[in-house]
Amino acid sequence: MIRDDEQAEKILSGILDDYKNTPMIIVFGLKRRSKMKRKLGLAAVIVLGLFLLAACGGGNGTDQNQEEAADTVTTASIVSEEEEFRQAISEDGTWIIATLNDLTFEEELVVEGTFYNGGDSENEVYRKIAAYAQDDERNVTDRYTITAPQMTISSPNTRFQGGVFEGDMVIEANGFTLYDATVEGNIYFASEEYQESAEITEDSEVTGEMEVQE
Repeated sequence: MIRDDEQAEKILSGILDDYKNTPMIIVFGLKRRSKMKRKLGLAAVIVLGLFLLAACGGGNGTDQNQEEAADTVTTASIVSEEEEFRQAISEDGTWIIATLNDLTFEEELVVEGTFYNGGDSENEVYRKIAAYAQDDERNVTDRYTITAPQMTISSPNTRFQGGVFEGDMVIEANGFTLYDATVEGNIYFASEEYQESAEITEDSEVTGEMEVQE
């Protein structure tokens, strides 16, 4: 669940960094219990503002702009529960998935499907799992742990950023990036090609082995 308005703002800020100049609407994968309504207030205002920007921004036809705004509805997910995360990483999910808290799974996870930066097929192939929160200066303020026996990455150019994955990762696609994050387990690559195309940044850590297992 969202713990306060400030956290929601940080999560939104982090996602907007990836969007650059692309207007968007965030899809919240959250159950709207009455005790959460006030905490979602700020997030709702920000999302409404983004909708108006998309609907009214540069262009000559109001109807056309509204249609373009509607096309962005499913471009991103902010999740707080396991089932929401599972749906967001699926082939029918979204290009960016941000979690608001730790998540624990008994079953293996599969990140699959081809997605594009900003949800726009004219952009580069890209997918991001954001397991962190940040402040206005982009300093990481919270890191979240996703626990599962295994996570298989089948989406090309997937970035796991900011948090911790507790379990083994199996990479079955090109362009995987572990960015300022930790894997408490092993990373297995399904081919040498996938291993060579992967990037583990210097501020990341893998506690187990990294090897090819064809």
